[in-house]
Amino acid sequence: MDRNIINKYKNEKDRLLISKVMDKIRFCETKNKIQTTDFLDEMEQKLLENFLKSQKISNYFFTGGFEEAERKILVIYPEKLTDIIRNINLNEYINCIRIQLPNEMQGEYTHKNYLGGLMKLGISREKIGDILVEENGADILVMPEMLKFLITNISSLTRFSKSRVEQIELQNLKKIEIKTQNIKITVASMRLDNIVSELARCSRGKANELLSQERVLLNHEIIEKSSKEVKENDIVTIRGKGRFVIKSIVGNSRKGRLFIEVEKFI
Repeated sequence: MDRNIINKYKNEKDRLLISKVMDKIRFCETKNKIQTTDFLDEMEQKLLENFLKSQKISNYFFTGGFEEAERKILVIYPEKLTDIIRNINLNEYINCIRIQLPNEMQGEYTHKNYLGGLMKLGISREKIGDILVEENGADILVMPEMLKFLITNISSLTRFSKSRVEQIELQNLKKIEIKTQNIKITVASMRLDNIVSELARCSRGKANELLSQERVLLNHEIIEKSSKEVKENDIVTIRGKGRFVIKSIVGNSRKGRLFIEVEKFI
């Protein structure tokens, strides 16, 4: 694999990620051993998927420990394992910690509270997968090398000092319902800046600022081009504002504006 391909990526973070994955591919091929990355956000997953497809590499998959996971690891495996790889025990590559809150604390904490606690312990974000929050606690996906440290140290945090902390198997994860609501917006056209302006409830000028600041993703890829056309079923993510699915164009106004049905994640 030609390492010069890294130079096509303008972002230093992207180049570093691609370089690490190339090293893992090489190790997998030479040592015939499964290799994994840390947890990746949706943008990183898209970047690596495009890269792997461009290199015609097919012996890989992404997993976050459960089907609906947003943060996932990349698993690269030797070709000789192709027929059996889907039956591997994911508990070897992703672990889960359950925090059970005491009765008096139930309903007190959000995703931000759990993530903030882990950050206080010095855990980097890429070592943490999805955090599934319920009223009585949370299930937290982590890299295996973090498991013992977290089980030992989470209770040192004041907010979790009275909580029960234990490891659970992935098959025992809480089933969290993804909550969405349907909204309707009206736009002059399907240009991305128009869509962002309506979804973020801001001016076109502010929408273009969001684009130039790389805060807008279309189908998990950063887009800076304001005139990019948005299509039905596209996913628009505006950092700090939320994630939206463009469901359908439901009609036109007399002045030619488009009525769009949008699914908003809440």
